Amino acid sequence: MAKANGNKKTVIALLAVLLLVIVGFAGYYIYNIAQKDIKGNPQDTRAYTLVIEESDFQYDVSQKLYQNGIVINDTLWSNWMDRHYPDFVYINGEYNITAGMSYEDIAQKLQNPDISHTGVKVAIPEGYNVFDIAKTLEDNGVCAADDFLTACKSKDKYVDTFEFLREFPDSDTVAYELEGFLFPATYDLGENTEAENVVIAMLDAFDDRIDSRWTDYCKANNMSLYELVTLASVVEEETLGQGVAQDIASVFLNRLESSAQLQSDVTIDYGNQLRAAGFEDAVVTSYNTYKCAALPSGPICNPGVENIDAVVNHNDTNYFYFFSYNNGADFYFTDSYADFSAQWEKLKSTNTQ
Repeated sequence: MAKANGNKKTVIALLAVLLLVIVGFAGYYIYNIAQKDIKGNPQDTRAYTLVIEESDFQYDVSQKLYQNGIVINDTLWSNWMDRHYPDFVYINGEYNITAGMSYEDIAQKLQNPDISHTGVKVAIPEGYNVFDIAKTLEDNGVCAADDFLTACKSKDKYVDTFEFLREFPDSDTVAYELEGFLFPATYDLGENTEAENVVIAMLDAFDDRIDSRWTDYCKANNMSLYELVTLASVVEEETLGQGVAQDIASVFLNRLESSAQLQSDVTIDYGNQLRAAGFEDAVVTSYNTYKCAALPSGPICNPGVENIDAVVNHNDTNYFYFFSYNNGADFYFTDSYADFSAQWEKLKSTNTQ
């Protein structure tokens, strides 16, 4: 019986030794594999474009590298980074990486994006039109001006996301269907952002600010939200920031009610910009309120909340005419064309600019 127990102990000991050998070989094998991955293999040319967004941290980057075959294990990469670059700051952008790069090569690469998405604050003031916004975005490295203008021409790509776009008119004479709804605000954007993503951010900002007072006013006055914003855009361009928007809105609403033309010079200015951009005469003319019957075919800029509110809460007046003088510092309102003409002759010389 003692001999049997001895044999059993011997077998157990041999199995233990064998297990240790297997574990040792496995550990050695895994260690070698890990070291090879850390050092890199230039012959492995599998490519991947890593995109680091603002919300990404080391865990997210590790997962992307692992899931796309750049590193063999996300924990191995994270631990290596913690040891060698404990204070590493990940920069938003796009990085062209291959599976054969060493961890050191990858770490160095992640400090120099091929395409930067570094965050920038971009201020879009009230009254900017698509041309102004496009230039501002390009000047700040967000996207090309032409790409933004193209993204603003049609509502089709955005109607599934933004319900208010579904009521927009379908017209061949509307130059930029999203003009008027690119809400003026300060945006946190990334360099080299897709133009459509910028448009979505601006439409989302407008959507957040749609007020029940606006929609109630539209229902009560047989007006669409598109028409309300179109009128507000003309008011925006006429106010010159002088706090007279409610009186200016009353002039235009009185004219619309009496079927008179708006005859606003700022709509001609917008049409000239459209002509310079290559739009046909039919489109340009449709914005000219000396030629079209009522409102221009679409907004001529992107009004702020204040001037949309000015239309909704316009003053109750009989005004039919107005002009600015003292270089836009003052305004004159009247219900008489004779009075308008006489006062204009007296005061027009104060506009020296």
